[in-house]
Amino acid sequence: MDINSRWLGVNTELLMENAGKSVADVIFEKYPTAKKIVCICSRTNNGGDGLVAARHLSARYDVIVIFIGDPETIKTAETRKNWQRVYNLHTVKKVIIKYPEDLKILEDIIKDADIIIDAIFGVGVKGKPKGLEGETIAKINALKEKYGFKIISVDVPSGFDTEEGKPSELMINADVITTFHAMKHGLEKLGREVIIKHIGIPKDSEIFVGPGDFIEFIRERDPWSHKGDFGRILVIGGSEHYTGAPALSAMAALRTGADLSIIYAPEAVASTIRSFSPNVIAESYPGKFFNEDSMKRALELSEKASVVIVGPGLGSESETLKTTYKFITELAGKKPLVVDADALKSLAIYGIPRSRDIIITPHAGEFKLIFGEEPSKDLYMRGELVKKHAKALDNVTILLKGHIDVISDGDRLLFNRTGNPGMTVGGTGDVLTGIVAAIRAQCSDSFKSAAMGAFLCGFAGDLAFEKYGYCLTATDVIEQIPVAIREIRRIIYQE
Repeated sequence: MDINSRWLGVNTELLMENAGKSVADVIFEKYPTAKKIVCICSRTNNGGDGLVAARHLSARYDVIVIFIGDPETIKTAETRKNWQRVYNLHTVKKVIIKYPEDLKILEDIIKDADIIIDAIFGVGVKGKPKGLEGETIAKINALKEKYGFKIISVDVPSGFDTEEGKPSELMINADVITTFHAMKHGLEKLGREVIIKHIGIPKDSEIFVGPGDFIEFIRERDPWSHKGDFGRILVIGGSEHYTGAPALSAMAALRTGADLSIIYAPEAVASTIRSFSPNVIAESYPGKFFNEDSMKRALELSEKASVVIVGPGLGSESETLKTTYKFITELAGKKPLVVDADALKSLAIYGIPRSRDIIITPHAGEFKLIFGEEPSKDLYMRGELVKKHAKALDNVTILLKGHIDVISDGDRLLFNRTGNPGMTVGGTGDVLTGIVAAIRAQCSDSFKSAAMGAFLCGFAGDLAFEKYGYCLTATDVIEQIPVAIREIRRIIYQE
């Protein structure tokens, strides 16, 4: 949400200022007679929140900042700015602890403190704190037992693992936790006083997909990685009448970072599909359309696939639709599936298997065909309708395409507003399918993959629109996928 807020123009420095001020306000309100406050900060953004709190508190209390680590190695620009601001204050004493042997001065500094502010680690830390920070946490806990000062933690107690929702092997013994925006996972189980403060994170950063949702996907690769580690995508698509659709999905998957894209198509069109790109592998089966004779080999190919796409260009012959349903039913729950285009017609006729590993990507007309209800243009009503039907399908993920995309697995709901009217051109839906599949091959969560896919496809489409306007094509969108990914990475890491 921090990153999405920055994407929306509400920068991290503003949120940090509000967070630190809210910690100070809690202390002003709860401990008006306190005299000495020691704020223990690190090089993280959590440390930056603590530095802001120290600056505000210095107007009323004697404040000492203990900085853990070398300020020259502060990790973010926002924390660096707030360190400089505090450093410039004559009324705030600063103590820098760079080495374990420096910790011997800690007792003399904090033994007569009324309040210790814990601003060492926030929500991003997993497992037991180590190094200088871990030694500091252990030392503070021991001194608290000896001297009885109060500890106020910023956002979460340092050493609390928010992903697991429980303390790690080493966690600071906080009395009060000032957390931001909303209760963090598992925090309520600690039995400590938790005060929730709102710091200006816009609601839009929660309900609309943004660059912050890509943290799991945008990451460095192990240099010892090999072919297949980042996705083998199998596309079941193509027919006598349609050759471009499966190729677009396959090429979009490659541009999104998948290692291999394999298309299983009728021999009548396989050669044409191969001609679109040497990067795509096309395996053929006899005939002009997908049928039961070709399904056995499709299941064999699926065994090595990370994700299976079903639908682009399959055609709507009755035998094809029946076989497609059987194929989807056979794979449901065994392999992640992305179902689109003609395959959606088979689901409209025969139903949707219940499985967490199916993503369907209908537009409004296909949605009505499957579920019998036409999506409203009212965003709230549209979202509730998609969520209702996803819930009834036992958390199948629905990505309803439109001016604003709607994504739900029945429990969670997100909207996406990237994209533009130029993307009404044929083939962009096939591009979306390939993008979603490639992301799903690298992420374990179908809902998040669908949400990221919608954002990335629309973002690439917006970049294509800047170059070509309403004359853009589906392949133009594909070519902008790496550019969009690079921009998302820049936003996340502020490169």
